[in-house]
Amino acid sequence: MFRSVRFYSLASPWLDTEQALSEKLAGAAFKPCGPFTERSSGFEPPVGDEHGFARRVAGTDLLRLRSQVRVLPAAALNEAVEVRIAEYVARMQEKPGRRTRRQLKEQTRDELLPKALLKSERTTALYLASERVLAIGSAAPARAERFLEQLRVALGGVEAKQLDFTRPFGELLTRTFVGEGPREFVLARECRMRDRKDGKSTVRWQNVDLAHSTVQRCLRDGMEITHLAFELGNMLHGVLDANGVLTKIELLGMDEAPANDGDDALAKQDAEIALYGGALRDLVSTLKHALGAELRPSAHTIVGTAAEPAAIELADELEPAGPAFATT
Repeated sequence: MFRSVRFYSLASPWLDTEQALSEKLAGAAFKPCGPFTERSSGFEPPVGDEHGFARRVAGTDLLRLRSQVRVLPAAALNEAVEVRIAEYVARMQEKPGRRTRRQLKEQTRDELLPKALLKSERTTALYLASERVLAIGSAAPARAERFLEQLRVALGGVEAKQLDFTRPFGELLTRTFVGEGPREFVLARECRMRDRKDGKSTVRWQNVDLAHSTVQRCLRDGMEITHLAFELGNMLHGVLDANGVLTKIELLGMDEAPANDGDDALAKQDAEIALYGGALRDLVSTLKHALGAELRPSAHTIVGTAAEPAAIELADELEPAGPAFATT
């Protein structure tokens, strides 16, 4: 369900029932791109058309946003524009001015856009009712903000801000790294550090014992931890960064769970919602205890804007595993 998550704290009241939430989201349902539309975003049923636009299981709501874009590569557009300019020069016996070149480019784009291929991306989110936190399944800020923007349209306004506490996430990373973190946080075998002085030099450790003196010395030598892998009890493995973004999420024990082909798709989906919702709820609760009171959005706080239309894809995860030790 998730590989990455950005957490947002909500101050707005949430819908009391699954049906009421589903009806609101249906009012902002996804519609495919029109011939001259670059991007279209809207909600779609996360389980199946017959089950509505939201699914509530054990105090956790599942939502899904679909965004569709027309793929018109800049190189292809520029090449078509050059052909159009050449035709203009042959016809007018003069080079086009800046204004004419802009008009030719707009005309060419309008002709090519309806023929461009369509590409969709889906962003899933879980609302944790007990914590009043929305977990959006993307590490990319633009995708998360696009989700919030569409949620505001559907619900008539949402007061939200990225989850934050009285003490910074970096403090928790450091305490966990040196063995002084919450007992629920178990140090795993991956971290990334950055030089405090220039902010450019980095070191990454993967699949190594982070308690080893060589690794620990980097912190004493003036580096700061920006990403740290951990395990939360026996439920969740992930990498938390200094901004509170969670990546490389794995539910522990999922691979060992016996498959039951007799379960229908809805039952499997409900079980997955309950497992992910419970693990993320415990993580947020642990963060609150470790970092102090949550800084909730005020009644007039609105965070996040519509994403730029040009943004199609953003990296959602840390780069794939490489050597155990790497510097830049």
